[in-house]
Amino acid sequence: MAEKHPTILIIDDELKMCRSLGEILLQKGFTNSFCTTSEEALERLRSAPPKLLILDIRMPGKNGIDLLREVRAISPQLPTIMITGYPSIEVTVQAMRFGASNLFVKPLDIEKLVWEITRLLDEQKPAVVDTVKPSDQQPIIISRNPEVLEVLASLEKVAKTDAPVLITGESGSGKELIAQALQAHSKRCKAPFIKVNCAALAENLLESELFGHEKGAFTGAIAQHKGKFELAQGGTLFLDEIGDMSLATQAKILRLLQDNELTRLGGEKTIKTDIRLITATNKDIARMIAQGEFREDLYYRIAVVTFTLPPLRERKEDVLLLAEYFIKQFNLRYAKNVHGMMRTVQDILYHHNWPGNIRELKNCIERAVIFCETELLTPTDLPRQYQCAGAGSLRDCYEQAQASLDRDVILDALRKNEGIKQKAAESLRMHRKTLYNKMKKLGIT
Repeated sequence: MAEKHPTILIIDDELKMCRSLGEILLQKGFTNSFCTTSEEALERLRSAPPKLLILDIRMPGKNGIDLLREVRAISPQLPTIMITGYPSIEVTVQAMRFGASNLFVKPLDIEKLVWEITRLLDEQKPAVVDTVKPSDQQPIIISRNPEVLEVLASLEKVAKTDAPVLITGESGSGKELIAQALQAHSKRCKAPFIKVNCAALAENLLESELFGHEKGAFTGAIAQHKGKFELAQGGTLFLDEIGDMSLATQAKILRLLQDNELTRLGGEKTIKTDIRLITATNKDIARMIAQGEFREDLYYRIAVVTFTLPPLRERKEDVLLLAEYFIKQFNLRYAKNVHGMMRTVQDILYHHNWPGNIRELKNCIERAVIFCETELLTPTDLPRQYQCAGAGSLRDCYEQAQASLDRDVILDALRKNEGIKQKAAESLRMHRKTLYNKMKKLGIT
């Protein structure tokens, strides 16, 4: 189980507890090691520092709180989760004073413990932000998810070519952002970027919208109309939801791509085209090809490169990261001063399935920021369907009470030290950065 530099170090005087928790965490993908004495723990911390510590409070000899004080001298920023079978207000205050990230009561709620471990480890990872200057209209893509990071790593290289790109993924997963990023990183970045939602137009309108028409081409065609392929000349055309396009229109697009030219409906003049085509769909194209619903020859034309975006429910490490970004966005839009989320809100957002993906999360946070009257989003700020999902247990109530206690202790220390954070941290025997992090989490300015 152990390795030279494990992700997690478990310290508990009960060997059975160490082994069982270690096995569970290993099954969840967290490498770990354990020890049962304070002396061995300090030696391990110096020789093979972990990324996270799980520390029991009640131990023979030097207890967990005393050991935490020494841990802080060795590694001031090491995330530490305290565990105890004997919770009390005094224990909670002491653990908080020495920078414990959270306190869990035995028997442990493994699901919540794993969530907290994941959150603390994710905070140590650098988030990749893909943003293109100078235009404010350019996309910002934020992620820690390995699959998304793989897409971003390939994106700039692909963008420099004119290779057609197919982006697949569920609705709301960010396909249009990837298309915009491809355009922004390309040699066509200053040329038009034209978007068409193929699912939003009736078939007879879609053909006219794409290829254009001449005056009198059909009833109601009272003037010449340039199509999107023509308007995108020199730039990029993004066809969203191409899986909703009819076979007849697919055939015409295939011919255009083969010949690099088009003819408007009702016209005779041939127009040369010079565009970069990016397409997207939320459908299973392979299944559609097998069922004769999508042309295989067109697929090979449009999918020289394919990017697949995972749904948000498979990007748990991004949920809170994106939520924090949207809070900052909507603070600016609505002149609000929301600094973060209560732990209960984080829990609700993290465990929600997000069938609407990033678009749903963005709408949820926008509504919450609008209704928020404090410095932290609370469950009552969320739309009702999310509030119901977060109905609290006794353990949730305990965590909320702990957060409230943390807030009171910090505010009291700040008052006694005239608002000087460095002195407040010293009076709490807490590292200055730990105090700043807790203040940010609790919405204290």
